[in-house]
Amino acid sequence: MPTRAVILAGGEGTRLGVLTAKRAKPAVPFAGKYRIIDFVLSNCVNSGIFDVLVLTQYRPHSLNEHIARGRPWDLDRSFSGGVQLLQPYKGRHDTDWYRGTADAVAQNFNFVRRGSPEQTLILSGDHIYEMDYAALIKYHEEQDADLTICVIDVPLHEASRYGIMFTDDKMNVLKFYEKPKDPPGTLANMGIYVFKTPILDYYLGTDAEDHDSSHDFGKDIIPKMIADKLRVLAYPYNGYWVDVGTLDAYWEAHMDLLKSPPPLDLNDRSWVIHTRSEERPPVKLEHGAHFIDSMVTDGSVVAAGATVEHSVLSPGVYVGPGAVVRESIILTDTYIEAGAVVEHCVIDKQVVIGENARVGRNDHDGEVKITTIGKSTRIPANYVIGANVIIGSEVMPTVITETYPDGEVPDNARVGYEGP
Repeated sequence: MPTRAVILAGGEGTRLGVLTAKRAKPAVPFAGKYRIIDFVLSNCVNSGIFDVLVLTQYRPHSLNEHIARGRPWDLDRSFSGGVQLLQPYKGRHDTDWYRGTADAVAQNFNFVRRGSPEQTLILSGDHIYEMDYAALIKYHEEQDADLTICVIDVPLHEASRYGIMFTDDKMNVLKFYEKPKDPPGTLANMGIYVFKTPILDYYLGTDAEDHDSSHDFGKDIIPKMIADKLRVLAYPYNGYWVDVGTLDAYWEAHMDLLKSPPPLDLNDRSWVIHTRSEERPPVKLEHGAHFIDSMVTDGSVVAAGATVEHSVLSPGVYVGPGAVVRESIILTDTYIEAGAVVEHCVIDKQVVIGENARVGRNDHDGEVKITTIGKSTRIPANYVIGANVIIGSEVMPTVITETYPDGEVPDNARVGYEGP
C-alpha cells in the first residue's frame, strides 16, 4: 500500500467565534453549499487517494453527519480503504483527549500502520485550496525524503501565524521556527506533510515518551528531525491557499470567490469539489430583484425589489421585499425580512433579521469590521446593530431589547456571547 492520508479535523477554531460555538472548524459551512473539510477530502479523491482517516475531537457531531460513509467523495469503500472517522475516548490504555497534532496521530497509529503504507500524508481539515497530492508524493519519492513539507510564501505581517523555515537552494530545510514573534522569513508551513511511515512511527514513539514535549508536529517533530540530520524537504506551492482560522480570513476568502476571475474556480470541472448536498428547489428570483457579483445557493428566495451585492447566500436563505444584503455571508435558512439592511456580516444558520432592522455597517474607510450573528438568533424589527458586534447563538429578541432598550446595539458590543 503506497499512501494513507490522515486528516486532522478536531480543531476548536475559537477565533471563528460564533461559527464554531456548536461545530468543529472543519465543519463550518463555506461558499454556500460546502463545508471547509470538503476541500481536503476532494483533493484526496481527485489525487487518487481513497484511503483516508479523519481524526475528530471537538464537537464532532455535525462533521460525522456530514461525512458519514463518504459517498459524495466516492469514499464509501472497504477493500480499497475508504474513509474512517476516529474519535478520541477515555479508556484503560493509551487513549485520551489529544494533546497536540502529533499526539492525535500517535494515538491512532495502529490504524495508520494497517496494510503497511509506504508514505503517510498528514493534512489539515480546515484550509481552503486545491492541490494534486499525487505530484507532491511523486516529488517526495523521487527525492527520497524522510519528510516533505508543503510551503507557501506569505506576507511578512502574517508570517507570525505560521511555522517559518529556511532552505538551501535544493529545498533542504535547514531551520524551522514555529509561529515566531519576529519572523525571520516568509516561507510558511502549510500543515501538509508526507512522511516515510517507519520514520513517522519512530518519531511519534519517541515524542510520546518525552514529558517536556507539546506533542505537536511544528513545535516538536519537525525540529527534532532537522536536528537529527534527516532528509527534510520543502515543496513549494504557488496556488491559492488560505487558513480560514479567523472571521476576517473567512470573510475575505468568500470575497475572493466573488472576484472575476476568482483565484479559486469552483466551476472547474477538472477538479470538482464534492460535498453532501441537500435536496432543495431551484433559486427563486422575484421581479425587480437586483444582483451584483454574488453567489446564491439552491432553495434561496430573493423577493421583489431586494438587492444582493457581493454576498454569498447559502441554501434556503430568504431576502424579503426591499431588503439589502451587501458584502455578507448568510448561512442556511436565514430569514431577512422586508426592508432590512445587512452589511459586512457573517450570519449563521436559521437566524431571523426583523423587518427594517439594520445589521452591520460599511463605513467606506477601508477597514472592514465584521458583525457576526449566532445560529437561531432573532434580531428585533427596526433595531440597529453596529459594526464589529457579536451576538451569540439562540439569542431571543427580549434579550436584546432589555439590554439595549433604545433600539441600538453599539459598535463592538457582545450580546449572549462570552468567547474571544
